[in-house]
Amino acid sequence: MATLLNMSGIDKAFAGVSALSGASLDIAPGEVHALIGQNGAGKSTLIKILTGVYRRDGGTVQFNGADSVISSPRGAQEAGIATIYQELNLVPLRSVTENVMMGYEPKRFGVLINWKEAHRRTREILTQFGIDIDVRAPLGSFSTAIQQLVAIARAVSLDARLVIMDEPTSSLDASEVSVLFGVVKSLRDAGVSVLYVSHFLDELFEICDRVTTMRDGRTVDCRDIAGTTKLDLIAGMLGRDPDDIEQAGMTEFGASSADVDKGAVLLKAEGVSTGPRLTGFDMVLHRGEIIGLGGLLGAGRTEAARAIFGVDRLVQGQIDVNGFGAAPDTPAAAISAGFGYLTEDRKAEGIIPDMSVRENLTLALLPKLTKNGQIDRAREREVVAHYIKALGIKTANMEQPIRELSGGNQQKVLLARWLAIDPDVLILDEPTRGVDVGAKREIQAIIRDSVAKGVGVLLISSEFEEIVEGADKIIVLNEGRIITELTNPGITEDTLVRALAQTEGQAA
Repeated sequence: MATLLNMSGIDKAFAGVSALSGASLDIAPGEVHALIGQNGAGKSTLIKILTGVYRRDGGTVQFNGADSVISSPRGAQEAGIATIYQELNLVPLRSVTENVMMGYEPKRFGVLINWKEAHRRTREILTQFGIDIDVRAPLGSFSTAIQQLVAIARAVSLDARLVIMDEPTSSLDASEVSVLFGVVKSLRDAGVSVLYVSHFLDELFEICDRVTTMRDGRTVDCRDIAGTTKLDLIAGMLGRDPDDIEQAGMTEFGASSADVDKGAVLLKAEGVSTGPRLTGFDMVLHRGEIIGLGGLLGAGRTEAARAIFGVDRLVQGQIDVNGFGAAPDTPAAAISAGFGYLTEDRKAEGIIPDMSVRENLTLALLPKLTKNGQIDRAREREVVAHYIKALGIKTANMEQPIRELSGGNQQKVLLARWLAIDPDVLILDEPTRGVDVGAKREIQAIIRDSVAKGVGVLLISSEFEEIVEGADKIIVLNEGRIITELTNPGITEDTLVRALAQTEGQAA
């Protein structure tokens, strides 16, 4: 088989801690190649070495038939490698054309930007993907799916030979995923290779040709997708025997939650409205109960969470906490009332990247750790050490900057932030988005343990399987309104899909 990319024997260590040890990756021309592994397996480090963000400590890289020494992301682009990250590196306030052409604008007289030609080229590129939009409009005025496709269009405009896609479908709905898959197939047909990184294993069987599995900084397997099962992939990532996993079962989340005796009312929302995206929202949450919010993107799920946590001001309705009319009108008030809120956007609204694991974990707990203006550092370190151990957070030490952790471990730190305040109510917006199978199971186990202790959970998830198996009750929303409620036991994915399909019909 001809090879476009060959990475062999790649080593990388940070502060003496090995991140990669003899890792390898090879991709053929015109191939869609999946890269999978648990968070912390080394996928991101390997990609950052390929794209010039990190320098390798050992090993060789050959690209397009020649030894390659890429020392910067710009160098990777010039070599024909384009990367589309999970958190899109675009400029929302700039036009579509500016985002596509940035740094490569056509010039007039060698100095002035030829905007007419730039707009023409951008429209020409987008037409390849069936996109007909105003390229002069700000990119942020379009949907996440359009922005994702614009990022791909930029890669194509740079004549990329290899396009790296990091969790490209994490923020897309089913119809948008279908469009993205069509684009990936067209890239493959044009001879462009795609390195596809995703935690949604089902996607790989539809779009990928081969799959490489990493574990603990090593490449442990590379195989054709044809003839491979989802169980084989999970076993490879976990280092387990497929038969053992099948007998143990992979879906334990919420298995006992429906059997928990529901306690006192923790939270009651009546007629809550914050604007057109959330209107007339009602909910009653008890101790030891998980309520799921179901709906498609834009249905009003996150708006409901923000209203309850005091982020968005109520224009109508009321929220009672613990039987008292004491609706939190700010996040600080919500925290004081015993609320924790794991936001959907880990990067923008969750972590503080330049602060340490310790500082991120204890952020909400600081008022309880402070006396006379002094933080009890000994108690703080005791709390952090406890949660690092209890949640299995993989970090060199508690002073390591959180930005250096894998996505799954960052998510565990954020979850620990709220567990540390001993909450009554946990609002979890996409708690397992962008994390691997192993981290997902661990996070779900943590949620389950909290519920067993009497915590009430409001769960938002775009994964139907997760919300169906995890929730005692699902409130289905569409266009900011409650359409129906489903109660477990008895909810299936088909039931939820039918409810969503009915809401779409009503919306039309």
